[in-house]
Amino acid sequence: MRRTFARRDNEQPRRPDNVLQQEPIKYEDVFDVSSGHLASKPITPQDAAAMQAAENVTLGHCQKGGPAAVMQSAASHNARFAGVSPDDVTDVIRDPGISISQTNIDGRPLIVEAIGPDVVGTYVREDNTRVRRERSPMGPPQGVVSDKITIGEALEATAISAGDKPVDQSDAAAIQAAEARATGLGEILPGGIGAEAQRAATRNARITKDEFKTKLGDVLTDAKEKLVNDKGVTLEDAVGVVGAEARNKEGHTTRPGGVAATVAAAAALNQETAFNVTV
Repeated sequence: MRRTFARRDNEQPRRPDNVLQQEPIKYEDVFDVSSGHLASKPITPQDAAAMQAAENVTLGHCQKGGPAAVMQSAASHNARFAGVSPDDVTDVIRDPGISISQTNIDGRPLIVEAIGPDVVGTYVREDNTRVRRERSPMGPPQGVVSDKITIGEALEATAISAGDKPVDQSDAAAIQAAEARATGLGEILPGGIGAEAQRAATRNARITKDEFKTKLGDVLTDAKEKLVNDKGVTLEDAVGVVGAEARNKEGHTTRPGGVAATVAAAAALNQETAFNVTV
């Protein structure tokens, strides 16, 4: 059985102090999954970030209404109301991981997204572009994407997952740490993406209304092109970015779907998975 969530446009989501912790949304609540091991697992923010990174890197964007979007909504609910840790990653996400494949049927590209053996999304791709292929001519046979998700690509994925969030000091610190690791220079570059994020955070702190603040999407869209150099995300990179964000955020935690969470998810994917592509 699938859960549906709806509220009136004029209602604001809030959690009264006297509301008990709710049951987390599990995979079986939003997907038709057959694997009992996955079905009973709560959807975590890191799971959602991993799926967002996979869609963004493999398809070029996150599919509207697709698995990543569904998982992000569920993960946000779980982190806010069900006490699910933002740092947890479901073991099925780690191994065997996420796969995104494309098969042409009667000239139409059919996309299939799966977590382990369980298909969580099947849809026809409307823009008729191919799933990203292996870029290295010396790499595995064509049809297997094994090149690493880069720091720039992870930042671009954040622009999708948390693009409407106003930039604050914790975001700026995480972006600066990511840039320093991507460039290998260990410092904030004048005119670079880290400096841009710091200016946005400083400016936003003086603005009262969120609608007038600079958002993460304004800073991180096309992040890969803004970096003077880029590299595949490693676990060491993720630890540095997570630490920078947590140190500058009240409560010393990372934000679900934010810069640190997405970089950490990309690092986990680089270590544990490859994206399988059939064309």
